[in-house]
Amino acid sequence: MPEGHTLFRLARDQHRAFAGREVHVTSPQGRFASEAELVDGRVLDEVTSWGKHLFAAFGPDVVHVHLGLYGKYTTGTGLPPEPRGALRMRWEGPGDDGEGVWTDLRGATACELITDGEVQLILDRLGPDPLRRSDPEKAYARISRSRVTIGALLMDQAVLAGVGNVYRAELLFRHHVSPFRPGKQLDHETWTAMWADLVTLMKAGVRSGRIVTTRPEDRTKKRGTPTRGDASYVYRRTGQPCRWCGTPIATEVMVGRNLFWCPTCQAV
Repeated sequence: MPEGHTLFRLARDQHRAFAGREVHVTSPQGRFASEAELVDGRVLDEVTSWGKHLFAAFGPDVVHVHLGLYGKYTTGTGLPPEPRGALRMRWEGPGDDGEGVWTDLRGATACELITDGEVQLILDRLGPDPLRRSDPEKAYARISRSRVTIGALLMDQAVLAGVGNVYRAELLFRHHVSPFRPGKQLDHETWTAMWADLVTLMKAGVRSGRIVTTRPEDRTKKRGTPTRGDASYVYRRTGQPCRWCGTPIATEVMVGRNLFWCPTCQAV
């Protein structure tokens, strides 16, 4: 599932390409057809994100998208290709140079037209977003009162918006925190350091378009762009030696997703 930095990039890129212009909105698949008709030809005001949610405002009407596990946008310039398959929503606009720009949405968990009030209801259910101006103390207030493991809490979007499986595993490793530690046992100093680190990591993800959590000195290739194999400390490295202590990386399922950790560096 795309994590928060991906949605932030999508919102930024769509805003740059379409905001302030009339947008031709269609639903070749038909599942969004009636809603598309309501906003077709209207000026797009802005596109924003919060966590894993995308909001495109056409006046008081807002297109809300949650990509889920299988959702994907494809964007291009010039004439769009002939619609094929389950194409949920297509935008077409003039583009900066008049050549034309388009973006297609497929496979999203949610693609719906909602009101400003309904947007606020969604935001009220979400925790702070490290990529937005938001208060990390709101997340800690919930974490510090919970007996639920910190590994599960970090995946709860009501606690923290935008963090997914990769950032969960990597953040906990970087701060020597066991994913099995109850939230109430996480001290405030550690949380403050984790939040600051998460902000840095996710902003780097926005810039590069990928998640890289390793420091250069911990990589096989010390210079240049990190390879895929060098991009993470524990994520998808089951059985491989920990980059810090050599212990084989462990994995098990937590809240429906594979969790990765070092049993030595992240001892309970």
